[in-house]
Amino acid sequence: MAHQSPQQTGPLQLVRAPERPEFTGKKSVFLAGTTSKVGDEPDWRDSLARQLSRLPITIINPIPPNWVDWPEDITFKPFREQVEWELDMAEKADIVLIYYGPHTLAPISLLELGLCARTGKTIVCCHKEYKKRGNVQIVARRFGIEFLENEKDMAAAVIRKLGSLDR
Repeated sequence: MAHQSPQQTGPLQLVRAPERPEFTGKKSVFLAGTTSKVGDEPDWRDSLARQLSRLPITIINPIPPNWVDWPEDITFKPFREQVEWELDMAEKADIVLIYYGPHTLAPISLLELGLCARTGKTIVCCHKEYKKRGNVQIVARRFGIEFLENEKDMAAAVIRKLGSLDR
């Protein structure tokens, strides 16, 4: 597979799996959560990156450009490398934003919340129709995680969190 360099859109650097460049942004945001798309709706990660494109930050998008559903088997190298990349990037990021959409149970996203709930760097956005919403709300409340009701509030929440990191 040819190595692709991260995309630079104005001051924003966009990193996609499996890239591992040096971050050029002042701060970094890992976009965890729902990967399922329904119909023609735009991918939430792309929409959010466009909204934040004027900021000098690094956005980390775990969805590779050539995404396929791989067998979930640790002996399958591409799958193992993807999961390890996601763990590394979420750990390295200054902020982890997790979105729970309405059309999937998103079990891996629940795992991601569990892994970063105590870090102080998490923001959660949970659609009102997400089936495990109550669990996500309780975890967010327990660990003081900002809980958003809808996608349109994500960019503002990231900007607020970035501001609090500079203090």
